[in-house]
Amino acid sequence: MLNQTKPKTIALLTSGGDAPGMNAAIRSCTLAALHFGYQVIGFKHGYSGLINKEYIRLDETSVRDIIHYGGTILKSARCVEFESVPGQQQAAQHLKELNVAALIVIGGDGSFSGMVELSRYYPGDLIGIPGTIDNDIDGCDHTIGFATAVNTSIEAIDKIRDTADAFERIMVIEVMGRHSGFLALNVGIACGAEQVLTFESFQNPGLELQKIAEHINLCKKQRGRSSYLIVTAENLWPGGVNQLCLDLQDYANITCTPCILGYIQRGGTPVAKDRILATKLGVAAIQAVKDNKTMIMIGEVASQIVEVPIRDAVKHKKQVNGDLLQAQNSILDIAELAKIHNL
Repeated sequence: MLNQTKPKTIALLTSGGDAPGMNAAIRSCTLAALHFGYQVIGFKHGYSGLINKEYIRLDETSVRDIIHYGGTILKSARCVEFESVPGQQQAAQHLKELNVAALIVIGGDGSFSGMVELSRYYPGDLIGIPGTIDNDIDGCDHTIGFATAVNTSIEAIDKIRDTADAFERIMVIEVMGRHSGFLALNVGIACGAEQVLTFESFQNPGLELQKIAEHINLCKKQRGRSSYLIVTAENLWPGGVNQLCLDLQDYANITCTPCILGYIQRGGTPVAKDRILATKLGVAAIQAVKDNKTMIMIGEVASQIVEVPIRDAVKHKKQVNGDLLQAQNSILDIAELAKIHNL
């Protein structure tokens, strides 16, 4: 049994890919915990910090001015050692030695899956806060970092459009998302991309090449030579965006320029939406600890705080907004209009 004669100790860690707003979540968790008289520690470098017993004390001074910082003051890391039973047992033992009553994990599906494994050996409470730019966690509308990543991608692609306009080029832009189309679809629509390739609408390379080539040629007939943007989710096209450009060249003699946005999408100052969401979820997580709840994720649906079983949060059943898909498909109907006018 955990010794609770001393003030309850709450531990935090951030794991997996960093997301703008993680620091805001650390801040809100810490301040809410202090409000209830709890002690707070933060493990550094994700689950590696649990295994290596690497932690710092968190107080009002250490979190006071971090709400606007990107990244995470607790750092993050991939931890192969934690994937083994001995690693999980060692992490649990260190939590017991430090008399940690509850561990709050801020991260994505891999981080939450780690919580499930840790629960086999750790008797304290485990609470998850969804922090990932991929927005691929079930049971919540948005994850911390998604809104900022969308804005960052939009700013970058708007600049790419300027260059594409200047040289009348076709640009193929890859955005992050792992195996989810949330970033690609939202960013593509917001940037006015002529094509958006997502997992949710992708058929097969052959059909997609035909569709893209037909649309490019119809647009060229209708408006002459001009810029043309294709936004695609990472891990979607076999071989990546470089191969997609080669395939279009081979299939229809269409020359494209590949652009991979990469890690800039994970950094930067969090926008207001992410700061506010992180603050709400952090406070709710501490309330869940106060109520002795465990193995749940704190999320937000329709502006209301919800509690979702961790195992449900990582099922990957979350789908992109159907209205957004319909909107993008309707925009692509310019090809149909061109056919009607015999262009």
